[in-house]
Amino acid sequence: MRHLALCGALTLVASCGWAGAEEGDGGAVPGAPTGVTAAAGSATSVHVMWNATGRAEVYEVYRGTTKVTEVPGSKHMVDVTRLRPSTRYAFSVRARDAGGRLGPPSRTVRAKTPPAVADDRSAPTRPVAPEGRAAGSRAGRLSWSASTDDRGVVSYDIHQGATKIHSMGGGHTATVLTGLRPGADYTFTVRARDAAGNVSPASSTVRLTTPGTDDGRATAPTGFRATSHREDGAYHVGLSWEPPRVDGEIAEYQIQLDGRPATSLVYGGSVPRDRAVYSFYVGRKAGVTHRVRVRAMLPDGTWGGFSAERAVTTGAGR
Repeated sequence: MRHLALCGALTLVASCGWAGAEEGDGGAVPGAPTGVTAAAGSATSVHVMWNATGRAEVYEVYRGTTKVTEVPGSKHMVDVTRLRPSTRYAFSVRARDAGGRLGPPSRTVRAKTPPAVADDRSAPTRPVAPEGRAAGSRAGRLSWSASTDDRGVVSYDIHQGATKIHSMGGGHTATVLTGLRPGADYTFTVRARDAAGNVSPASSTVRLTTPGTDDGRATAPTGFRATSHREDGAYHVGLSWEPPRVDGEIAEYQIQLDGRPATSLVYGGSVPRDRAVYSFYVGRKAGVTHRVRVRAMLPDGTWGGFSAERAVTTGAGR
């Protein structure tokens, strides 16, 4: 089974493959999502995840023939809740494009919820002795010692930073994380969950660094433009760019001015999908030339490559 730090869970990066229609193919509907998996997370929930699909604006998740939920195209996992204990379920996923057209369904996957446990308020023990190592430049292997629980561990949740990226059955104590970037640092923790949904404390943090180098071109903002304008007696630099095409949402950017970080831009609500714009103060003097560029905080928690650097002169209008 493939477990993704980004491609199928978060998250996740430019190294991920797009499984659907190609650009310029005449407007074909999205392809069927691939790599669909399902695993019980508790007696009343199942964790479903899948690979990214080209042109997917929304993913619809089905239990049998019934649509039970949908998630934005930037997400490739969901916990289906309000299920019955000791019951076998079948799930599939369909991608929907911006025009509302549905692609074909994925293959059907099945998972069985464990029996309910009455009045269980005791969480499992935290997973101990977690270890991680790179498995090539784009993957890592994570392992830990099993947790214990008075009623039994049903699943383990893998977190990347503060974000849950995957769930796997309680009988597993290792996984391979793919979709990583070469030459990048990562941190992971593990939590155990029982049938009642009680969650253990997080394990100690596992850190791993993938070997190799990444020139950043695949994760850099493109179409970067910079102009100068005057406002309220001062000069501002206006920026615009196209977000990098990665697997997941980008909510944070760093603006670099004259070789140094100048400011951070963090989106609290919806994030720009097609083109981002930003303006910031640079002073009151005309004729000053600045060098500016931007980079994105990728969904995997690492910085992407810098955009092309632009020179802009205050009062010059460009």
